[in-house]
Formats: sequence, C-alpha cells, structure tokens
Amino acid sequence: MVTQTPSEDIIVDPDFWHQRWEQNRIGFHLGQVNPWLVEYWSSLKLHAGSRVFVPLCGKSLDMLWLAEQGHEVVGVEISPVAVRDFFAENRLEPQVESQGAFEIWSVDQITLLLGDYFELQPAQLGEVAAVYDRAALVALPASMRPDYVAHLDALAPTAPRLLITLDYDQARAEGPPFAVSDDEVRELYANHASLTRLAAADILDDNPKYREKGLDRLVESVWRIGT
Repeated sequence: MVTQTPSEDIIVDPDFWHQRWEQNRIGFHLGQVNPWLVEYWSSLKLHAGSRVFVPLCGKSLDMLWLAEQGHEVVGVEISPVAVRDFFAENRLEPQVESQGAFEIWSVDQITLLLGDYFELQPAQLGEVAAVYDRAALVALPASMRPDYVAHLDALAPTAPRLLITLDYDQARAEGPPFAVSDDEVRELYANHASLTRLAAADILDDNPKYREKGLDRLVESVWRIGT
C-alpha cells in the first residue's frame, strides 16, 4: 500500500500545523514522558539548573520531566493551541507577555515561546546548555531539515543534543513524522565533533496504525550529538 505524503509546500505553510492542532490531529504527540529521554538524558552530563532548549515542542510532557530534573526549560512552538493546552492540561497558570514576534508564556522553570522557530534569534533564546529534539527534525520534510539544523547551530552553537529519530519506508506512509535515515543524520550533523547512536529499536509492534499502512519496520533511534 503506497500513501502519498502531503506536498512540502503545504507542510512549510504554518497553517498546516495550526489546522493539525485545531483539529486535534496530533498523533505525533506522546501522552507520556519519552522512555528514551529518561534512559539517556544523563549521558549529556548536565548540572541541575542548566537551560535546555526544546524546539518545536508542542505540548510535550518531556518538558515537565526536564524541569523536574532541575533544569530551566525553554521551548518554541508555532501553535497557540499547543501552548495553551500544555499549561491548561498540566494545571499551570503562566504569565504571558509579548516580545517582538513572540508571546512568552512562562511559569516556574518552564518558558514557551509562541512563534516561528525560524524567526527566533540567539539573543531571545539566551545561552542554552543542551538541546532536546524528539519531534522537531522528524516534523520537517527533507528540504527543510538542513535549514533547521543550520538555524539550531546558530541558536545553540556549543550545546550538546539528544536527538530521537524515526526511520521507515516513506513511500508507504505519509509524514509527519517523517523518516530520517541514519545516513541523513550523519550528513546533517557532519560538522559536529561527535555523533553517537546510543540506541535503536523497531517499535512497529507498539504502533499498529503504521503496520496497517503497510510498513514492515519502524525504527526509532537515539543520538547524542556533541559540538
């Protein structure tokens, strides 16, 4: 069974993501803390109080877990629905203020920047100690991924990263999340000092909707990227 992926022009358009959140078509959202994060976050060897950047964060519960580890968490997200739901569903009452092209939603150790990731400037983000990417790289079509990584390098040039990717037969199932191969990861991060795949597992049995689409493999990988 072959499924056509939405055109890249559609996915690049912010309205695509606004509609997905407004229509609650958010199968990419994980309703629990990611097990890979819990198992491998310590490999970055961060001190409590370190600032962690979560690009294209959605309403991920991983941000709560990172804050519970003592980190200052800063996420960026384009959907106001996602930002609003993150705070409402976790019974948090944020302070909201405007700063240029962004709304700043913050409470305790968590700050979400509501706006376009590609418009975010280093001065707005501040210095970060690490980057956590579970759903950003895989949310973007292939043509956008080099620009995403280049902008991340500009925002957090010295920060190590924990990256989680998916790989599958893209011709058989539409994204997002998109398939990102090991070779592509190595190419995208070739200018970094170190790149280590910490773990990989076929998670197809835990995701029957992908098997229904005709996939015979769905490999999730965890990468530690150094600068």
